[in-house]
Amino acid sequence: MKNIVLLCAQGMSTGMLVNKMRQVAQKYNYECTINAYPVGQAKQFNDSADCILLGPQVSYELENVRKDCPSVPVMVIDRVAYGRLDGFKVLKAAKQLMGE
Repeated sequence: MKNIVLLCAQGMSTGMLVNKMRQVAQKYNYECTINAYPVGQAKQFNDSADCILLGPQVSYELENVRKDCPSVPVMVIDRVAYGRLDGFKVLKAAKQLMGE
């Protein structure tokens, strides 16, 4: 089971996107956990996350998160997909990031 971590400013603004992604994962029987946290907690996911997605509002933290989590692939969520709460597109990007 994959562990997908979303990071944003306070861990709350991505909550609706997390729900949409979970719905898509369930629809396609993709086994994963998806949760959102504040970007300041990034270090704690170095050993547990399979990928980390940053909300566009914290894209400036990309290099810091990569340094804090060198063993985890990290990317910024596409602004349009984020704004539209496109769970399908964001989950697809996460799977590609993980090499699936």
